[in-house]
Amino acid sequence: MLQQILHDMYIDPELLAELSDVQKHILFYKMREEQLRRWREREAWEALAQAEGLRPPKVKRASDKHIQWLLGADGDVWVWIMGEGPGDKPYEEISEELIAERARLQAQREAEELWRQKEAEITKKFRDALANEKARILAEKWKVEMEDRKAAKVLEERIREEFKRKEEEERKRGEEQIRLQEEQRAKELYWTLKQAQLQSQASENEEREWEEQLRRSKAADEERSRGAQRARDEYRRHSLRAIQKGMVAGLSSMFRELGQSQEQEARLYHHLPGPGPPPPLAIPVRTWERPLRPVSREVIVRWFKEEQLPRRAGFERNTKSIAPWFHGIISREDAEDLLENMTEGAFLVRVSEKIWGYTLSYRLQKGFKHFLVDASADFYSFLGVDPNRHATLTDLIDFHKEEIITVSGGELLQEPCGQRDSPPDYHLLFE
Repeated sequence: MLQQILHDMYIDPELLAELSDVQKHILFYKMREEQLRRWREREAWEALAQAEGLRPPKVKRASDKHIQWLLGADGDVWVWIMGEGPGDKPYEEISEELIAERARLQAQREAEELWRQKEAEITKKFRDALANEKARILAEKWKVEMEDRKAAKVLEERIREEFKRKEEEERKRGEEQIRLQEEQRAKELYWTLKQAQLQSQASENEEREWEEQLRRSKAADEERSRGAQRARDEYRRHSLRAIQKGMVAGLSSMFRELGQSQEQEARLYHHLPGPGPPPPLAIPVRTWERPLRPVSREVIVRWFKEEQLPRRAGFERNTKSIAPWFHGIISREDAEDLLENMTEGAFLVRVSEKIWGYTLSYRLQKGFKHFLVDASADFYSFLGVDPNRHATLTDLIDFHKEEIITVSGGELLQEPCGQRDSPPDYHLLFE
């Protein structure tokens, strides 16, 4: 699986989400190493081609472009930082003023639009009322004598003044209402822009944290380069320990491939606990075309029955009983729910839906960790964490009951997490 990722220089986002932080850092380091290796290979090929005359050497063209920096009174490059120069306002104060000004202008534009609508409504209302009143007066006074027309005119002027006075009062009430709405809208816009600024600052903090994490990753890369010899010594120690604690089954298959005698296998089995040697592992013969990655639960069940059952995956050593730590196709949330009330060091192994393999879920003092176990080849190993290869899944579990998984985390498998429901969640795998 790791070789495929380095070949494609791509990892599926869902698979990346399943990796722990340590696995992600190691995978990033491996991909960076592969990029450097390809670049050095290409540079060497270019140099060889130029040396043999297959390709003319590259000639750098002269350029008239140049950069000239503005210098200060002290002769150094002049630098100005907003908010720190003489007479500059602090950045927070400038930001507050800009937000308040933007909110005020937006509220003012909205208030002007509301006032235009309100003014049009008031004008239309009183214009229609005045027209109706004039029509009524004219209808009543149409037959009045000429002497009464002057009185009608005076009455009309008095009514006009009364309506004008009411119109002015209505305008004042409308202006006051619009002003209050403008103030309220300015406050709402201010808090909206303020929240947007806080979110922007949070994004900047996340970016700074990412840069700090990247710096730490680079420092870790340098530390890994300096500790290469220590890693090789640790690998040799782990390998010898694995041979003593459960790698005999894998060595047995190597003896069978090389045609070694049954006496050599008997001597190796003499170191195993139990009344006698377990039956030899059957080498699974693949009778179906396995997809590049799991696509459905039905395909995963078939893969388990075709390839994993012959290798006794999920069984206890030397017995026909299913190991108490083994679980079926369950989600990360279900695994964490099972481990929730257990102590640190509790663990379970579930069939993965992301890769051809398993996921080891581990209970921390606060929280959980999930490690991918690659089973796509003829061995079992943690993806990107532990270089050891184990012949069976049980060998891997027994090995890490005495050897930690990662140096930084110190994870040691202590208490298996068993089944909680009936039938067990792995019953589809063994039907």
